[in-house]
Amino acid sequence: MGQAATVISVQDDERKELERWLRTPRTEQRFAFRARVVLAAAAGEGSTSIARREGVRVNTVSTWRTRFAEKGLPGLQDEPRTGRPLAYGVEAERRILAKLDEPPPSGYGSWNGSLLAQALIDIPAHQVWSILRKQGIQLQRRRSWCISTDPEFAPKAAEIVALYLHPPANAVVLSVDEKPHMALERAQGYLRLPDGKAVRGVSHEYKRHGTTTLFAALNVLTGVVHGMHTERRRRIEFLAFMNEVVADYPGQEIHVVLDNLSTHKPKHDLWLARHPNVLTSRPPTQVG
Repeated sequence: MGQAATVISVQDDERKELERWLRTPRTEQRFAFRARVVLAAAAGEGSTSIARREGVRVNTVSTWRTRFAEKGLPGLQDEPRTGRPLAYGVEAERRILAKLDEPPPSGYGSWNGSLLAQALIDIPAHQVWSILRKQGIQLQRRRSWCISTDPEFAPKAAEIVALYLHPPANAVVLSVDEKPHMALERAQGYLRLPDGKAVRGVSHEYKRHGTTTLFAALNVLTGVVHGMHTERRRRIEFLAFMNEVVADYPGQEIHVVLDNLSTHKPKHDLWLARHPNVLTSRPPTQVG
């Protein structure tokens, strides 16, 4: 005689969960199969009959009957697998990061994945790139930053940020700056390579059509930009622009955020004296 099938007893809450697995279209087929096996076994159907209907071996049905009988619903989950051991783990990462601290080979300005693989010998390039991506390292990206030498950087920066986030009631906050030397035209076209291919791009050469300076004032609250073009970027052009800006907000308190350009901050400012409703704020000094 064969071994008796494991007796299955399904509690009400377990039955509801198994039936939900069968109703939900998003249920993975492996879990739907296991639910059918358990429910059929709980109804008294034998393992041979279930296996024949499901098109699987009797041992497969017996496995899920036994696991449910021993562990309940958690027994129908996949057991953790050891998997293939990592070929390149923490030690490989440490070696790659350490190599990045060394200067690149002669003739190269920076490291790349292929150079790192050549230098490390036993770590292939695709694995090097994988580890770099995992660490969020992009070797070809350029970054720049400003470091302030102003001892009052923190309070000055906080003042500017607070002005942007919480402007005074019924006041206008304007961010003002200018962009000089704009009327340039870069030469464009094709560059013929020695192998016969052509590369489309922009040359370093340019044609000068004169110069112009763009003054702009951004209303931080509304996003409206007031602009003006001038041939030069002197104090007189700047004040002419500010006269137009101030005229757009008659009778209102105006907070103007400016950089530390000398044009913006003369020693004795008569213009500000004539416009008492205009208050200026400047960010802390920075060096690139």
